[in-house]
Amino acid sequence: MINRQTKTDVILIGAGIMSATLGTMLKELAPNWEITVFEKLGNAGEESSNEWNNAGTGHAALCELNYTVEKPDGSIDISKAIKINEQFQVSKQFWAYLVSSNLIRNPQDFIMPLPHMSLVQGEKNVAFLKKRFEALSNNPLFQGMEFCDDPAKLMEWIPLIMKGRTLNEPIAATKIDSGTDVNFGSLTRLLLDHLKSRDVDIKFKHSVDNIKRTSDGSWELKVRNIDSGAVERHTAKFVFIGGGGGSLHLLQKSGIPEGKGIGGFPVSGLFMVCNNPDIAEQHHAKVYGKAPVGAPPMSVPHLDTRYIDNKKSLLFGPFAGFSPRFLKTGSLLDLVNSVKTHNLVTMLAAGAKNVPLTRYLIQQVMLSKEKRMKDLREFVPNAKSEDWDLMVAGQRVQVIKDTAHGGKGTLQFGTEVISAADGSIAALLGASPGASTAVHVMLKVIKQCFPQHIKAWEPKIKEMIPSYDMSLVENPELIHEIHALTARMLGLNDSELQSVMQTVQK
Repeated sequence: MINRQTKTDVILIGAGIMSATLGTMLKELAPNWEITVFEKLGNAGEESSNEWNNAGTGHAALCELNYTVEKPDGSIDISKAIKINEQFQVSKQFWAYLVSSNLIRNPQDFIMPLPHMSLVQGEKNVAFLKKRFEALSNNPLFQGMEFCDDPAKLMEWIPLIMKGRTLNEPIAATKIDSGTDVNFGSLTRLLLDHLKSRDVDIKFKHSVDNIKRTSDGSWELKVRNIDSGAVERHTAKFVFIGGGGGSLHLLQKSGIPEGKGIGGFPVSGLFMVCNNPDIAEQHHAKVYGKAPVGAPPMSVPHLDTRYIDNKKSLLFGPFAGFSPRFLKTGSLLDLVNSVKTHNLVTMLAAGAKNVPLTRYLIQQVMLSKEKRMKDLREFVPNAKSEDWDLMVAGQRVQVIKDTAHGGKGTLQFGTEVISAADGSIAALLGASPGASTAVHVMLKVIKQCFPQHIKAWEPKIKEMIPSYDMSLVENPELIHEIHALTARMLGLNDSELQSVMQTVQK
């Protein structure tokens, strides 16, 4: 029985950081548009955006070694690091605009300054890190980065990691003080609170069960009220599917040809969380190491200071795992139900290619706490089991598709927007760096789906994002201006401005 039928301009599926970002941007660009948000859980940002479902956050390619690859000739390819850092700068500009416009009042509710570090051991790894440092530090986006292979200096930088360490091989680290810790769960809630104040209709505990095209080109959603069981029909000119792992199923139900042949591979994660505040106080940085051979990129070990619930926390991970669920709150049949006739060959090819990865993930699931503690002690030699608890992180669904470079069934580690040719519907798939590049990704959605409005919207977009349509790396002076602006507006002055001033003095 259909209890209700409504029409609106925009429907956002999922109350995570992506929908919250897109909704906020559209409300600035088109204030009179009616927007409705559907979320099947009871609160905003409860799945992948939740602060306890991410170990790191604040991905700016300052410390993640998998974004800088050593080429066969020994040189370091920093192109991916540049791309991700530029995208993170776009996010910071938008957040600074929100603060300057009083749309968000206290930036410390979601962003804090924090050094980002890379740490390696072994002669070969130290040589790689030195070359990486030389390649990055010559780039204006990464100026202010330091390299150190002196254990005494490293003891000052990272005492918790250096105490009790046996130094029978070379050790080195890089540090850059302009890093941040971002609480995307808190930011999501702040953005949705703002949207609610702007008359955006946010419906929690409403599940989108189906989606289909109408004769006039709009989209009709079958929405179920989880509490009452009542079924409603909601129609919109534009639909954004930002439901994390749940996006793939809804994309498939839409039937758009752009969604054909695409599959998903779920990867779960676990973290060790320090429950001893005295230990947490001894560490103040995000420190990334190198992933084990054969491990997926998302399994790069890191020890992170985090600011959650107004207190300092310490997280180590991630330990990879496997679950057929596409969401933490999903079904054990999610993976099976995602296999369709149009993506069957692609999925089978991916399965054949990734047997070692699947075996690795299953082995990770079987690890005991003591085995995980052994891995943690590679970072924190004196770690005690009683000071650390195991926590299950969010589910990530990696995109599987056929590509010219990788062939049939290529597993993609990244974020991807799939949109209809006419721009009436778009879905966000994939994972890291995800949330950190949300503003860049949503700008891409806006460009793809609203090309007829872009010219009129450009002045406002440039007000929100001063570097819009410009390459930061080709405009060093603009980088300095943006660093100073975002540092001032987001309260990052201690770290950001010090780095900027060092650059200017040089």
